[in-house]
Amino acid sequence: MDTALIDALAVRADLTGIWGKVADGRRMSEADAVALLQSDDLLAIGALADFARSRAVGDDVYFIANRHINHTNVCRNRCRFCAFSHDEGDPEAFTLTVDEVVAKARETLTAGISEIHIVGGEHPDLPFDYYVELLRGLKTLAPDVHIQAFTASEVAHLAKVAGLSVEDTLRALKDAGLGSLPGGGAEVFSGRVRDLICERKISGQEWLDVMRAAHGIGLRSNATMLYGHVETPAELADHMVRLRALQDETGGFDAFIPLSFQPANTGLSELPGPTGHDDLKVLAVGRLVLDNFRHVKAFWINVGLKLAQVSLAFGVDDLDGTVVEEKISHAAGVDTGQELTRDELVRVIRGAGRTPVERDTLYNVVRRYDD
Repeated sequence: MDTALIDALAVRADLTGIWGKVADGRRMSEADAVALLQSDDLLAIGALADFARSRAVGDDVYFIANRHINHTNVCRNRCRFCAFSHDEGDPEAFTLTVDEVVAKARETLTAGISEIHIVGGEHPDLPFDYYVELLRGLKTLAPDVHIQAFTASEVAHLAKVAGLSVEDTLRALKDAGLGSLPGGGAEVFSGRVRDLICERKISGQEWLDVMRAAHGIGLRSNATMLYGHVETPAELADHMVRLRALQDETGGFDAFIPLSFQPANTGLSELPGPTGHDDLKVLAVGRLVLDNFRHVKAFWINVGLKLAQVSLAFGVDDLDGTVVEEKISHAAGVDTGQELTRDELVRVIRGAGRTPVERDTLYNVVRRYDD
C-alpha cells in the first residue's frame, strides 16, 4: 500500500505515533495495543496491519490439507463460553474409542492430508494410556502425517491423570507420536475474565508454562485468544503482550489465531458476540502487536469464508485448511460449512490478489500455486 495513503489514514485516526513505530519496525507498547483496540477507524488499522504483513511474509497466503477430529466432548471444566462440552451420561455426550479415531483419520488419507488435528474435552475418567494409544494408532496408520493435538489445558489435565510433571507428560506424548500443540485453551489470560467464563480451567500463567515446557523439548505450537465476550481492550492487550514475551523467550510459536466468541447455546448466550468489525480489528491488531509471530491466522470456520478473505487485507496470511469435520464452533451456532477443498481455498486466496501456498503444520511449503 502507498505509504502516503497510510500517512493520511493515520492522521485521520490519530494513530500517527503508532504508524511511525510500524514504519520503523519498532515494537508496540501495551498502551499502543489498547489504543488500537479502542479505535474505530478500521481502515486505518487495517492499512497499518497490511503494511506489517507485507513486510513480514510478502503476498503468500498459507493453507493446509488437514483433518480435525474431536475425540470426546466430556469435560470437567464446563466453561461458560463453551457449547461443546457435556457431562458423562448426558444424551449428547460422546467419547470415541481409539479405533474410532483411527477410522475417522483413515477416511481422509486418500485426500492427501498432511495433518491430523485433535482437541477435545478434559474427560475426568479416561486414562493416560488412552491418549498414548491414540497417538500410536494414528502414527501406525499414517507415519508421515503430522499430529497436532491437545491444548495446553488438556496437557495440564493429562499430567494430573498420569501423575507426571508437565514436561514428562509432553515427552511421553511426543514419544508416542505427538508432533506439535494447537493453540487452544488460552482464552484470555486475565484472572478476572477466567473467573467469569472458565473458572475451572488452568490459569493463564499455567497455560504459558505448559507452552514453555513444550517449546523446551522441541514441540512447536500455536497461540489463540478468545475475544468478544466479557473482556476489556486492556485485557486483550495484556494477553497479546504476554504471548509476545514468551515468544521472545522460546521462539516456539508458529501462528497467532484470534478466535471469535460464538454465544449460541453457551452459558453466555445473552451476549451479542463480536461483529465483523471486531473480527477484522482484532486480527489486524494481532499482526501489529505480535511482531515476533510470523503468521496470523483467520479461522474461516469461525468468521466465515468471505470475511476470512477480506481479512487478508487486515494482516492475515493464513486461512487454516480443509478441516473436514469441526464440532466445537458448530455446537455454538456457527453456520459455516465444515470442509473446504484445496481448489476452493486457492480460489478464495487468488480472489484477494494473493499467492496461495499449501503448507504443512510447521509451515514447510508443500506446493505453491504461482500460475
